[in-house]
Amino acid sequence: MVSEVVEQGDGRVKRLLPWLVAVAFFMQALDTTILNTAVPTMAEALSVAPLDMKSVLSCYTLSVAVFVPISGWIADRFGTRRVFAVAIVLFMLGSLLAGLSNSIQALVFSRVVQGFGGALMVPVGRMTMVRTYPKSELVRAMMFVSMPALVGPMLGPVVGGLIVHYLNWRLIFLVNLPIGLAGLLLIIRNMPDYRSDTVPPLDWRGLLLFSSGLALLSYVLEVFGQHSLPGATILLLLAMAAALILAYGYHALGAEHPLLRLGLFRIRTFRTASIGSFVTRLGASGVPFLLPLLYQSGLGYSPVQSAMLILPQSMTALTVKAVIPWILSRLGYRGVLTTNTIAVGLLIASFSTIDAGTPIALIVLQASLFGFCQSLQFSSMNTLVYADVGERDASMAATIASTLQQMSLSFGVATASLLAAWLVPTGTGVASSELITGIHKAFLVLGALTIVSTLVFRSLKKDDGASVSLKGQVAAVSDKKPARDE
Repeated sequence: MVSEVVEQGDGRVKRLLPWLVAVAFFMQALDTTILNTAVPTMAEALSVAPLDMKSVLSCYTLSVAVFVPISGWIADRFGTRRVFAVAIVLFMLGSLLAGLSNSIQALVFSRVVQGFGGALMVPVGRMTMVRTYPKSELVRAMMFVSMPALVGPMLGPVVGGLIVHYLNWRLIFLVNLPIGLAGLLLIIRNMPDYRSDTVPPLDWRGLLLFSSGLALLSYVLEVFGQHSLPGATILLLLAMAAALILAYGYHALGAEHPLLRLGLFRIRTFRTASIGSFVTRLGASGVPFLLPLLYQSGLGYSPVQSAMLILPQSMTALTVKAVIPWILSRLGYRGVLTTNTIAVGLLIASFSTIDAGTPIALIVLQASLFGFCQSLQFSSMNTLVYADVGERDASMAATIASTLQQMSLSFGVATASLLAAWLVPTGTGVASSELITGIHKAFLVLGALTIVSTLVFRSLKKDDGASVSLKGQVAAVSDKKPARDE
């Protein structure tokens, strides 16, 4: 069915699909980064501590992680076009509710609605890309999708800083509405509609076990370090979360149609890319939470100044996308991931050197280098996942990869906030120097965690990932050339 849909409108689909998927990536990236810059202002407006705002950040990524596992099943059942359109509508509804929220509880609920839309929006878009493009063209196609999407992180901090400084923080949630409406019109007319004629029944038992375990684990990370629950209660909840997740693993191994097909982890490149991506993102995902705290609460910069210091990171990430396929073809996935992971960790740790006396030029350089290495890291991990996965398993591979990615984002924010709760002193009498020192220590821990994750990538071999790199594309073209007569 995939080949039939592409052949009917091969040029049109391949020309427009990256832009349609980029709308989803842009909306999600803009929403996340625009919110990070506004955290201190929003916390003051809602009369809560800045660290308490982590629930607003983590509940979105958690709800995405909880609902992503069913995105593949829903897309196969109802079609990618319809599901993608509904996802954007849900995301817009959540954005509208968030802009109207008057309490942190209402804001959290709105973000969960957004998360449900995001859980369908981005994975289904990525799934459609994998089904449309052959492996030899996948890296370039995914790079093209990511480049427009990186405009979101580039604009997010600046737009968020300007809005909270000159206007009302509620408007940061409403900027996605016109973008979503434009995307919705394009999707209804031009989105390819992939679906399966035979859809297995949904694994409700697996969904209940996995979602309950994941939600409980996230809640434990949320309250850990706040002394809001006794230690024995936290340990009990942690044990329950682990038991639920292990129970799902046992269930999935014996289920005929599991929610997440764990057998794909027998593929070495899929296993390495998925696990390595999860661990690496734990450290990197905490940076957007900590940097605004350092710049605004620690160093006293305004939201606009803070945003301008983060902007070079996204600008560099956008620029490097064009050369990533060439870098991967020259160095290979093993060479890139075993060295670049260390560079990402060192750059995260380098943020611990930023204080009131740090030259602005040095801060800009650090942000630019981090954006370069982080973009190379994420793009490499995201494409390696599909290197040895067959077309029949592409949908499930995309679902698992998206689930782990969202889990790592949620746990990354939780890890950063947990470190902040432990290391950053709170209270009205706390000096800014003590606050800065605590945030510096948190950056050092996140950097060390990222460096450790490089051990996962050492299992890669020299030619791993060649099928989704420029080498694979050259080989595919060579195979199509007619043999010369002897």
